[in-house]
Amino acid sequence: MILTKETLSAGPKIGTGEGVAHSKRWYVALVRMHHEKKVAERLDKMGIENFVPVQQEVHQWSDRRKVVESVLLPMMVFVHADPKERKEVLSFSTVSRYMVMRGESSPTIIPDEQMARFRFMLDYSEEAICMNSAPLARGEKVRVIKGPLTGLVGELVMVDGRSKIAVRLNMLGCACADMP
Repeated sequence: MILTKETLSAGPKIGTGEGVAHSKRWYVALVRMHHEKKVAERLDKMGIENFVPVQQEVHQWSDRRKVVESVLLPMMVFVHADPKERKEVLSFSTVSRYMVMRGESSPTIIPDEQMARFRFMLDYSEEAICMNSAPLARGEKVRVIKGPLTGLVGELVMVDGRSKIAVRLNMLGCACADMP
């Protein structure tokens, strides 16, 4: 986007929480089975940024092995769009709707930094990426990635119904801190 005197003076859109420079957001479009790449091609032709997470997998048959590209999240295409483009995407017959969080009516927005980390992980991971929607299990090892305890490695525990990170200290038990 080119910033001009007019766009700068326009300021943020009132009530939307969106600034002029940040009008594009990442959404998850739900598409027909096996139409992810076709929807992405059509979005590319329209000039709408999109992302279909794919990875290389080795498939083995009785007579040969073949490296194939598979979609990591079936029936989902990430779309980076402004409100007008978001509505245009819904006009595709292969796009059913946008992902919405339970109890809400507006499409879920994926923060830019999460998308950047996700794309980075897909680009640079040497291992196959596996998606897991289940929350961390009790007792699972975790590393704090944000806040004053950044870098701390501990164990996820539940104390009085609240998630806490615990660091075991031999002979003394364990030290716990609240997890957001």
